[in-house]
Amino acid sequence: MRAVIAEDSLLLRIGLVKVLEAAGFEVAAEAGDADEVLAAVGEHRPDLVLLDVRMPPSFTDEGVRAALVIRAQWPGTAVLLLSQYVEERYAADLLATQTGGIGYLLKQRVADVEEFVDAVRRVAAGGTALDPQVVAQLLLRRQADPLERLTPREKDVLRLMAEGRSNTAIAEQLVVSDSAVSKHINSIFTKLGLPQAEADHRRVLAVLRFLEGA
Repeated sequence: MRAVIAEDSLLLRIGLVKVLEAAGFEVAAEAGDADEVLAAVGEHRPDLVLLDVRMPPSFTDEGVRAALVIRAQWPGTAVLLLSQYVEERYAADLLATQTGGIGYLLKQRVADVEEFVDAVRRVAAGGTALDPQVVAQLLLRRQADPLERLTPREKDVLRLMAEGRSNTAIAEQLVVSDSAVSKHINSIFTKLGLPQAEADHRRVLAVLRFLEGA
């Protein structure tokens, strides 16, 4: 797997390079701003891009805008956004375009190397990784809607689905069986009014319903 890292903090960028290389990734290029990362992606065509949400010159949403360009021009490239603070609307903006190979994590997650590497690999493989704090913020912002019909346990399952967890990982987190997780997910699909379709497609739709209005 080839990766490009875009982070204006030199120390953090060095740390990310070391973590990815230790995990078996080839870091093809490093960038300190949005223009550099777009040029690097065009040149190296990596499998994965790690992007800081806020980069020079304005330190607002340069990373998000670069991520949207990357997904539009090179849709097969996985993108993982890193942020210092919870800014859930950026996660929703990115997930609204495409849902595979997308991640949004707080920078503090890098400190837990094993968990961070697991999220990176999941995104690089075409899955999703959404920071638990972002998911929690979205839950707090939800008003009365179909999600309110979900039981507390179903909400727990949907929250973990939004983080990109597999059924087995959800079962381990909630200390229940895989079959119990499957039953909860089928109930979620029914309560959200999702049509019969491939399981993966309905899973994505459920997560998007969860993120709507963020």
